[in-house]
Amino acid sequence: MVLQSSGLSKVKDSFTQKIFLGNEPNAELIAILTVYFVQGILGLSRLAVSFFLKDELLLSPVQVSALLGIVFLPWMIKPVFGFISDGLPIFGYRRRPYLILSGILGTASWMSLAKIVHTSWAATLAIALGSLSVAMSDVIVDSLVVERARGESQAKAGSLQSVCWGASAIGGLITAYFSGLLLQYFTTRTVFGITALFPLIVSGVAWLIAESPVSKDTNESNQTNPLPIKHQLKQLRQAITQKTIWLPTAFVFIWQATPNAESAFFYFSTNELHFEPEFLGRVNLVTSFASLAGVWIFQRFLKSIPFRVIFAWSTVLSSMLGMTMLLLVTHTNRLLGIDDHWFSLGDSLILTVMGKIAFMQVMVLAARLCPSGVEATLFALLMSVFNSAGTVSQALGALITYWLGITATNFESLWLLVIITNLSTLLPLPFINWLPAAEEQAETSKDGEQAFLPDLMSELVLTEPESEIVE
Repeated sequence: MVLQSSGLSKVKDSFTQKIFLGNEPNAELIAILTVYFVQGILGLSRLAVSFFLKDELLLSPVQVSALLGIVFLPWMIKPVFGFISDGLPIFGYRRRPYLILSGILGTASWMSLAKIVHTSWAATLAIALGSLSVAMSDVIVDSLVVERARGESQAKAGSLQSVCWGASAIGGLITAYFSGLLLQYFTTRTVFGITALFPLIVSGVAWLIAESPVSKDTNESNQTNPLPIKHQLKQLRQAITQKTIWLPTAFVFIWQATPNAESAFFYFSTNELHFEPEFLGRVNLVTSFASLAGVWIFQRFLKSIPFRVIFAWSTVLSSMLGMTMLLLVTHTNRLLGIDDHWFSLGDSLILTVMGKIAFMQVMVLAARLCPSGVEATLFALLMSVFNSAGTVSQALGALITYWLGITATNFESLWLLVIITNLSTLLPLPFINWLPAAEEQAETSKDGEQAFLPDLMSELVLTEPESEIVE
């Protein structure tokens, strides 16, 4: 019996180390990972949203880019959710009720797309509400992970964020291929109806969060809400006035705000290259594997490399590799004997890995800047800056697409859009010194600021339905 017990203990320890990277798999951790898993599994509707906007609502590439900029709004106001969850408990609880509400809101938004949406404005509102649902749940689990990760040792640096990213990537992996396959047999509205079931899982696992009611002492009974918010504002003001916080934040904004060609390229893939939904599902499957590969590469080899080095190399390499899109949009790949499908798959895989490595560095940097006491609020503020830059990126991409005369059927100038968007990614490099130097980064880690939170905005179908085709 002793030997059997010892064997089971070893199996459990091995499982904890290899699957959860040393994090104890209790009920709350399972709930947190489930929320990220659901965020990944919402990719089931990724292609359905894209085809719904293109084929049923008949929107142009410029209109789609503008719509995506609007539905970024919930991610731009994440600090509001941070303030609410930190300072305005519901029935004495700051986390659990908001997760329940976010799940209900998500289901309502997807059901409206499945049943009652028939105009572009209604679609924008419904997709924005779905984005709001995920942004709200993301803020809540962000705060929970910060509380767990704050005491993480340097030896375990990044382990919790890697598990969270892995949960989301696995969710995306499971549904990646089916996102296209289902469209071969069902309408987009049927896919929306299926997707509506998943946010309810978030509401269900919210009850697993180990949370104690907020203290209500008699001296504070009439001031329970105002005091925390006042305290948050004071700490937030002190934090954002520090040069060590706003300079890296400004760099990340510039890095993310460069224009992109995603909407135009989705139309090119479907209208010019005639890629079927089933194949685009395969592209999603490949990029989901690439996301997992990016997580593993970062965790295994890159987590201790200075920010400046990672950003510089990933920016230059991504810009160079992105130029390979010129071969596809000019059909030069056909002259080289490379089929459009194979070229698109290979290019998507490489660019996704590069993008994930750089993006994980952004999340590590953001979490390290969070002071104790306002984790959810400040992290949400930093992420809102990042997501606001995404809106700028979409707007600039739409504007350049319009100037170049690119439409749902005219792709003559797409090659120029590819060149402009790829060269623009190099614009942040002159400001690379705004990031912490290697010695500053090491000092931050020693001070226990190694918290990390995965913000899955770049994975969200609601804000980037075609992002899995080209980064």
